Amino acid sequence: MPEITPHVCRHTYCSNMAKSGMNPKTLQYLMGHADIGTTLNVYTHVNFEDAKAEIEKLNVM
Repeated sequence: MPEITPHVCRHTYCSNMAKSGMNPKTLQYLMGHADIGTTLNVYTHVNFEDAKAEIEKLNVM
């Protein structure tokens, strides 16, 4: 089992909120980051499945 720390939970929260469509500036504020780059480039994690789901949304349109 991987070690789960409060810091890991911050990354998970940020990624989940971004994936759910939360406004990035709102997420930045909630995370307490001075720079949006920290929120988007360090704390938000996406993978192939996330990208695939976004592409599938475009195909429905």
